[in-house]
Amino acid sequence: METSSNAVSTASDRSTVPTDRPVVRRQAAFVVLTFFGMMSGLLGGWLGAPESFVWGSYAVAYVFGGWYGLKESVKAIREPAVEIDLLMILAALGALFIRAPFEGAMLLFLFSLSGVLEEYAIGRSRTAIRSLIEMRPESARILNDGREVTTPIDDVEVGDVFVVRPGDRLPLDGVVESGESTVDQSSLTGESVPVTKAPGDEVFSGTINETGSLEVRVTREAQESAISRLINMVEQAQEKRAPTQQLIDRFEQPYVMSVLALTAVAIALPIVILDQPFDSTFYRAMTLMVAASPCAVIISTPAAVLSAISAGGRQGVLFKGGEHIETAGNVDAVAFDKTGTLTEGNTRLTDVSARGSAATDGGSSDVVAAASGFDGDPEDGLLALAAAVQSRSEHHLAEATVDAAEQRGLEIPAATGFEAVVGKGVHATVEERTLHIGNPRYVRTELEGRSIAGLEDSLEAVRRLEADGKTSVLVVEETDERLRVLGWLGFSDTIRADAAETIERLRERGVERIVMLTGDNERVANYIAEELGIDEVYAELLPEEKVDHIEALQERHEAVAMVGDGVNDAPALATADISIGMGGAGTDVALETADIVLMSDRLDRLPYAFALSKETRRTLYINFAIAFGAIAIMIVAILTAGIPLPVAVVGHEGSTVLVSLIGLRLLRFDG
Repeated sequence: METSSNAVSTASDRSTVPTDRPVVRRQAAFVVLTFFGMMSGLLGGWLGAPESFVWGSYAVAYVFGGWYGLKESVKAIREPAVEIDLLMILAALGALFIRAPFEGAMLLFLFSLSGVLEEYAIGRSRTAIRSLIEMRPESARILNDGREVTTPIDDVEVGDVFVVRPGDRLPLDGVVESGESTVDQSSLTGESVPVTKAPGDEVFSGTINETGSLEVRVTREAQESAISRLINMVEQAQEKRAPTQQLIDRFEQPYVMSVLALTAVAIALPIVILDQPFDSTFYRAMTLMVAASPCAVIISTPAAVLSAISAGGRQGVLFKGGEHIETAGNVDAVAFDKTGTLTEGNTRLTDVSARGSAATDGGSSDVVAAASGFDGDPEDGLLALAAAVQSRSEHHLAEATVDAAEQRGLEIPAATGFEAVVGKGVHATVEERTLHIGNPRYVRTELEGRSIAGLEDSLEAVRRLEADGKTSVLVVEETDERLRVLGWLGFSDTIRADAAETIERLRERGVERIVMLTGDNERVANYIAEELGIDEVYAELLPEEKVDHIEALQERHEAVAMVGDGVNDAPALATADISIGMGGAGTDVALETADIVLMSDRLDRLPYAFALSKETRRTLYINFAIAFGAIAIMIVAILTAGIPLPVAVVGHEGSTVLVSLIGLRLLRFDG
């Protein structure tokens, strides 16, 4: 039958072909007709009904019970390949050949029934994700000259403003322009508590506005919204088969051919050598062929993996393929990036210090004033200069610098010749002066061997800031080969509220080593690590140096995960056995680069992801034990006790349905 073929013979079909409800209903109707044909034939034989009625009833059972299986078998032979459906068709025809039509009809009935049940089970595993499509409204109320105009979402453009009232689903991604409300984001991120939204906050398509009205400016077109990307990613994940499934697919054809060969031997050997009667020998061979068919083995993996993908999606954890579900269960070492991962990533400028006047270097405060055009506060002058250089950078420290300058209402000079040195600092020309902004490592390497006025005192000030857990940079001016420190800036970030608890739960889940890899300075890194109880800290790292540490961890551990925000650390994320991106709901890069994405930007979803992976692996072991155990028990029973074909059919189809239902249990997994 077609359903069983998709479900059992080709695992990839199971994961890529969506459930076609009309086809499933038709298959269910065929199952009913098969049952009535089988029972009519059986009862007719018992009650002495005309032979035409009995055989006509069995003909109905064979036609409707074997329709889809025969169709798929013919289709496979043209490839050429041998489907498990063919084994069932041959066994049923064999039973008919030796005038055991009821056994053959029962085989086709249970085989087609199990196929429909499997299709239902796998279909249920997709329901959580596919229902997201229904969560996105078809239209939006767009503000046009003060009037609300209902517009199909495909016609809405970036920059348009739409209105949502209490109870409405948001039709598109955007930023709140006006109004305050709470929004239920559970369908997208798995967050159980509604999130407060105010002007400037990002909101996502498919989420539910709860208490207030909002006016939202569209930031992404409908097909680029967070919910659309999530659906696309999950669909792609279902196409990527797990290693276990790939292994089963590779051995499926040889196994099926072996079953056919075993059946031929089971017919020929007793007749030729042992001189046993044909009918009983042939009947036993057909029973053996049914018992040895690997239907339960092959359906066990997609049933579990697709259920796990759907369960994770409901909890705000996106696995981008079955391979990653299996690998994550082996993780025993986790490396974290610091900024935006262990910390909130809301870096803010806390300290601006212009170096005081000194007779030995001409007075840095005066230099600051002259370079910036400020005759007043030297700190404002220093900040304006730093913002001029940093305005060209996308680094989180640069953004904090520019934000601070704008909040103070400072006029930022123009900068030219901007260049960045990865992991160290930047420099540019402002008012005919070259300004260097960087960490102490930048000064040591990029300005090595050159005399810098005021450097030692400035480094001491930086060290004091770092001892308080603040990231610090120096601002150095270069004119006519003369270098002097103008001042320094200090930045702070907030440790995530759930970081410490997450690390503790990871240890409970079996993670042996927690490591932090950061480009920040050692004092700040140690401060964060001490607060969170991290085992190893490696600071002041360049991207390629993070890769070296990941590789070193891989030599000592079975599987290493790297957790980052998906923006930086791409080489380290690619090197790790599992890469985990933060904040997929609003971050394009996280969705594209990571193997697992925490859609809600919440670290506490990480232990859940590992727990789900381990439970999936455990489910696979249970399913394989049931599938192979059923095959072994039935084969032994056939060869020793000679169990009848109906018992083998019940055992074969029962184990197939059972492993499907066990895999389906993962849909309810909540960690």
